[in-house]
Amino acid sequence: MSPNRIEELLTGMDPEAALAAMAKAAKKIFPLLDAEARLTFWVNLLGEPGGDKTASMVHL
Repeated sequence: MSPNRIEELLTGMDPEAALAAMAKAAKKIFPLLDAEARLTFWVNLLGEPGGDKTASMVHL
């Protein structure tokens, strides 16, 4: 399944259901990733560090 198709599916869902589905998938995927890949995911999700709030969340 392409990333575009996944995005289409998620945006067509109720926001709370989409987050629940993403969390379920992340629980399966995150253990397979190294620290750099997890950090890249968070940076892509939150944006480039620059503001105090974003920078502090990336270090979670």
